[in-house]
Amino acid sequence: MSGRAPSRWGPRWSRHVGRFLAHVLWRTEVRGASSLPTSGPVIVVCNHVGLIDGPVLHGAIPRGSHFLIRSGMMTGALGVFLRAAQQIAVEGSGREALARGLAVLRRGDVVGVFPEGTRGGGTADAVHGGAAWLALQSGAPVVPTAIVGTRHTGESVNVWPRPGRRILVSFGTPIVLTPPAELRGGRAKQSWAAAQLAEALRTQVTRTLETTDLELPLDDPRRDGRAEQDVS
Repeated sequence: MSGRAPSRWGPRWSRHVGRFLAHVLWRTEVRGASSLPTSGPVIVVCNHVGLIDGPVLHGAIPRGSHFLIRSGMMTGALGVFLRAAQQIAVEGSGREALARGLAVLRRGDVVGVFPEGTRGGGTADAVHGGAAWLALQSGAPVVPTAIVGTRHTGESVNVWPRPGRRILVSFGTPIVLTPPAELRGGRAKQSWAAAQLAEALRTQVTRTLETTDLELPLDDPRRDGRAEQDVS
């Protein structure tokens, strides 16, 4: 599986748009940004709550980043922006997107992933294995990250919050997913890595919630049968 890395130019300008949204339009507190390596490949994994998680996190990461984004978002004016920003569209099985993400990591840059796969409650109860695969293939450290406040209970997963909304982004300690020597075969290693990543993300979300009065939404469109609202 091979792919071409998207241009670095997109994140260089688009992260400033994210910073404007995060810190001017909304009031975003960023914790732990200094824990992200300042150079070399990094995978940022984050829980997923609402529509604005991506741009807020893109602005909070202190380096340019390429996010894996479902192709449903790559339409209309927003699609034009995302493609110009050199974000990575996930289509079909996602193999091509993973290949492009791996090329970004091998180039020494940052890839962002929402491993829950869709917007919802943000508890990271169920995650997909793409980020774990990227970590195993690249050896890049993974930074578990929690985002809180982008959607409130009762709001649509597509909500665009009013100006001034309080948001918290909290970066955790980087981890390197090195499978135990006794594990044999790619599937066993992938399963182990996915479990480790999921646990690290859930732990980061839990610890973050313990230190803020902000809360995750109590409703989850996936759980409540409204997942069709989600287009990310």
